Amino acid sequence: MRWYVVLGLLIVAALVLQMGLLVYALSVLLAILLLSRYLANHGIENLHVERQCVGESARVGDVLTVRVTVTNRGKLPLPWVLIEDVLPPKAILQRPPRLKVEGRRIRIAMLSSGKTTTLRYEITFAMRGYYQIGPVLLETGDLFGFYRRYRIGAAPHFVLVVPKPVPMSGYDLASRRPIGEIRLLHKLYEDPTRIAGVRLYQTGDPLNRVHWRATARTMTLHSKVYEPSTIAGGTIVLDLHRDAYPARGEPYRSELAVTAAASLANTLCQLNQQVGLITNGRDAAERIRLEGWEGDYRTRRAARQEAVEEQTSDRLQPLVVETRRSAEQLQRILETLGRVELTDGLRFPDLVFETSHRMPRDATVIAVLGSVPPEIALTLGNLCRQGYAVTAILVLFEDKAREVALARLLQEGVEVRHFQNEEELSRLCERVLIH
Repeated sequence: MRWYVVLGLLIVAALVLQMGLLVYALSVLLAILLLSRYLANHGIENLHVERQCVGESARVGDVLTVRVTVTNRGKLPLPWVLIEDVLPPKAILQRPPRLKVEGRRIRIAMLSSGKTTTLRYEITFAMRGYYQIGPVLLETGDLFGFYRRYRIGAAPHFVLVVPKPVPMSGYDLASRRPIGEIRLLHKLYEDPTRIAGVRLYQTGDPLNRVHWRATARTMTLHSKVYEPSTIAGGTIVLDLHRDAYPARGEPYRSELAVTAAASLANTLCQLNQQVGLITNGRDAAERIRLEGWEGDYRTRRAARQEAVEEQTSDRLQPLVVETRRSAEQLQRILETLGRVELTDGLRFPDLVFETSHRMPRDATVIAVLGSVPPEIALTLGNLCRQGYAVTAILVLFEDKAREVALARLLQEGVEVRHFQNEEELSRLCERVLIH
């Protein structure tokens, strides 16, 4: 706007000084500026964008074909248009990359009135995650380069890629294991399918406890005595605090931890046992919903930054999939694990404190950990002293760190298992680290 004021003042001054040639030149310059501004605004507003890609969920290794069509619906031609379908830079630049892209997702084109240009590329999902495809960023301007305009042409498309569970072999019913049945030492619950004996009837016993055969034989009312119920299934507690996963081993270690959680959940569901998930990670879908996106920018840099996820999160609310037995339970857990990300907020001891009342005592607490500082070992030890059956699954590569973690957990009476790759994960249920 200030350039128009300056040109106006110069034209007035030239008129006063009767400098006709200068008045003509300034008038032409002003007309060019006004025309360029109008053409840039008119051009960007008449661009129509459509994105074609099928599917909102996928599995690791799937390929998604994306087709972006841009049409000039205005009556005037556009000398140039820069089109870019934005993808998360972190997912592409990470080594190894989470997304592998083949084809063109950036193009510069000249569009006459009614003409169309197309971008077509393929995305291979190499890792689980919640990915934002788009938005489509448009940039155009006038021939002289006086004005540039930026706009989002199509809203983002979101794809959830769930983790791939690893089949767990060697499931031994007689061994100590992080999942399965372990008899309780105290009778919090009774199993009506297991009769331990018979006793005399006591006032208040329900009729379904009466042992009619013993009653008929002795002519005195007798009641059944049941065995304590057994621990079946597990509540998976996944620690995804960033301090537990140093940058040197990322993203390999955190992805292994998520894969372990998915594999345990898959095994429990195949055995028709109850399973649940608790984690302190942040939900990518919730992050995107809270951050949102605007759709109108003054610079291309501002538009690109909108498509980049925040690197920090101070989330203090845990993600919980209640422990239960159902046909849909595995899918709920896999979807949650597909969206979960590392967090800087809620730490593991605080996570257990906040959610311990939601952990059923008839299910093993399976803690999947990337590190075991003293406060985490003490937290799991307290769960053991409260009557929970607790098993720790360690994702540790360094021998010294594993030895220290093992000593801390054994001192608290916690059963420990560990693995370093997917092959060892598949044999996780075959043995314990220390009997």
